[in-house]
Amino acid sequence: MPEGDVLRLTAARLDAALTGQPLTQADLRWPDLPEVDLLGAVSTGTSAYGKHLLTRFDNGWTLHTHLRMEGEWYLLRTGAAAGRSRWADVRAVLATTWWTAIGHRLGMLDLLRSRDESRIIGALGPDILADDFLENGLPEAIDRLRRWQPHPVGSSMTLTYRAPGEAPLSRALLDQHGVAGLGTIWVAESLWAVRQWPWTPVREADLNAILRNARTQMKRSVTTARTTAAGKRMGAHERRAVAAARPSRLVSPARRPVSSRTPVRRC
Repeated sequence: MPEGDVLRLTAARLDAALTGQPLTQADLRWPDLPEVDLLGAVSTGTSAYGKHLLTRFDNGWTLHTHLRMEGEWYLLRTGAAAGRSRWADVRAVLATTWWTAIGHRLGMLDLLRSRDESRIIGALGPDILADDFLENGLPEAIDRLRRWQPHPVGSSMTLTYRAPGEAPLSRALLDQHGVAGLGTIWVAESLWAVRQWPWTPVREADLNAILRNARTQMKRSVTTARTTAAGKRMGAHERRAVAAARPSRLVSPARRPVSSRTPVRRC
């Protein structure tokens, strides 16, 4: 599943493509959405919180998407996206005069009032890549992790521990209610970096060192968009997930030479 670093890159790419431009097409293919017409709405920005994407509009609505395991956002020049937008697994199409964003195999999609975003992200822990994480989010994340318990009573996956803090460290870090944005890759990399056994009880772990290390590695990944923590090149799927994700490389087609070989951009 794409983790917080990939979602940051995806958000930056969508933000650069859509922000400040009225939508010329808004097609959301998801059941039970509010009957809201986004045509003509202007995106005020796209941001990531943990593994969640929030695209906000000037009419007070927010489009929330989550990639889960197989989701992707493509960016293509408007006019070149017609065939791809008809794919059966496409769940969202947002187009401006210049760019078209296509949400393919999205795992979650919600349309809600921007004032109600807490319904989606309110229960999550602090975003590990937030600008103020070290000052404000880190103490809260440590407290949440120390008090973390597995699934609610009645869940078929419930495992009972005698007290908070006795749950395995790796399980607590992967649950987004403690800290948002970590996944299997960065939990494994950060635990390896500090030489911490994944099944150590939370109360015995140096959470401060682990979270700081994970944040450092993830920020490096966002900056380079090319390598894993070990310095190795990403595999094909990972490369596609972050391809051309730097917003500085996104410019208006009106300012670019017209080419019949326009590359497909995938976030």
